[in-house]
Amino acid sequence: MIIQVVDIFYSNVFKRYSSKYNIYRDLYEKDLLGLEIRDINFKFANRIKKIILSNKEICYITSKKENDSVDLLALGSFGVFKELSKEIIAIGNEDIGFKINKTLKNVSEYDQLKLNIGNTTFELDRALLIGIVNVTPDSFSDGGKFFGSESAIEHGLKLIKDGADIIDVGGESTRPGSEPVQEEEELNRVIPVIEGIIKQAPGAIISIDTQKSFVASEALKSGARIVNDISAGTFDYKMFEVVKSFDAAYILMHMKGNPKTMQQDPYYEDVVSEVYDYLLNKVESAKKYEIKNIIIDPGIGFGKRVSDNYELLKRLNEFKGIGYPIMVGLSRKSFLGKSLNIELDKREEASLIAETLAIKNGAKLIRTHNISKTVHAVKLNQFVENPELLANV
Repeated sequence: MIIQVVDIFYSNVFKRYSSKYNIYRDLYEKDLLGLEIRDINFKFANRIKKIILSNKEICYITSKKENDSVDLLALGSFGVFKELSKEIIAIGNEDIGFKINKTLKNVSEYDQLKLNIGNTTFELDRALLIGIVNVTPDSFSDGGKFFGSESAIEHGLKLIKDGADIIDVGGESTRPGSEPVQEEEELNRVIPVIEGIIKQAPGAIISIDTQKSFVASEALKSGARIVNDISAGTFDYKMFEVVKSFDAAYILMHMKGNPKTMQQDPYYEDVVSEVYDYLLNKVESAKKYEIKNIIIDPGIGFGKRVSDNYELLKRLNEFKGIGYPIMVGLSRKSFLGKSLNIELDKREEASLIAETLAIKNGAKLIRTHNISKTVHAVKLNQFVENPELLANV
């Protein structure tokens, strides 16, 4: 059973859910929210529906599935949903009621989240910036540019100087169609860079971008504090054990397939709910290993159609319900180029605009190539949210 608060006030989202639940009435309102409970027992769903209808609120249920489960959609406001959770608990459906309440709490308290990385606690009152250091010959944006250890170290130090909070070091390209790299080769690429950056900037926070648990382990031994795993433990399930043993932070990303196959005709009925379900399940797996510092990434550009990427960006706010900081990587990605008809070397401005929108819609971490420009996006969003910061300017 999965619970999600849906931004159904978007007209295209309302139309999609109207089709799913056979809603023929004109109920669309600009401030309307949806509370969807997926894969709930048919009998429980009908009991909840009676509670909702008795409160003169609106509720719909899908047809029964083979496993006697259904999806349920309630329409209303955030306050209405909070009251409904209390009533559901009161009649004895405590598990469902508490799960609804927890999801609502995740959304309402999202801006109070903190992130502990090593000895550093980030309050997340602004978006953190993650600078990209690709130690690869074939990454889509900067392949080969920083392939040598010395140039990669120098680039990482420059990103820190420009304002990066975290440096993400990767030794295996994850561009569409890319081939995997052998473990030993990946280690030879990333370990000298991690050690070199930390030697010259002892306080630097390093993330290792890898799907392999042994590479992650060696990187963490060398001073990295975060594992950025595009497979979210799917490629190598030992990753959970490694992250736990080092008390590292863990970035869980959604990807359909693998880098070689992910752009071969990807398809979703509803990309937001499907990615949401995947990330929520991965979070539950990480929590079983008592991993505490979790970051979620919807994987924009990884096994998504161009329209899917924009839908994720538009509805990024909905992922707050999972209860962990949201990270996105938009920098120079092909969906920007395809939609705007611009080549790779012309995508800086589009990247910055998309990153600004992402921060506005809930992203707490931005993984980017151009730190010096994205710093401005972070500050502008801070000023919009807190104009009083400029009271004396």
